Amino acid sequence: VAIIIIYMLIVGWFQNFKTPIVMMLAIPLSLIGIVFGHWLLDAYFTATSFIGMIALAGVMVRNSVLLIDFIEIRLQDGIPLKQAIIEAGAVRTSPILLTTGAVVIGASIILFDPLFQGLAISLVFGAIVSTILTLLVVPLIYYITERKKWESNSQVSENEEENIL
Repeated sequence: VAIIIIYMLIVGWFQNFKTPIVMMLAIPLSLIGIVFGHWLLDAYFTATSFIGMIALAGVMVRNSVLLIDFIEIRLQDGIPLKQAIIEAGAVRTSPILLTTGAVVIGASIILFDPLFQGLAISLVFGAIVSTILTLLVVPLIYYITERKKWESNSQVSENEEENIL
């Protein structure tokens, strides 16, 4: 239910059905870290682990939104797609890392609490792995899925400029 609500909110904001799917790729990427963290600490996946996974989904989608929103703003300014993606990575990495650092530091306090250990493992390991993968995978998938759209738009605008001249 939470994932569907997140998807609907992003569709409403971006007025697009494909881009939110790219943004939500961060959620399965966080599962890699969550499973690895539980395996590494030899901990069971509990109800609090699942709560941590849901909480982490919102944070990781936010990171994707930061990247893709910046990319689309730069594209609307007429910047080529590859350059917009590189600029988004350069400009938005710092806020994304700060958010991840806050989540990791906050959750690591309860990492060895028997009741909330699953929550902490999901947040700490899921945030670290998902952030690294999100910074690489989400822009790459966005490029693959949106390349034709933005390249055709730039060719149309170049043709319009030639007609004006």
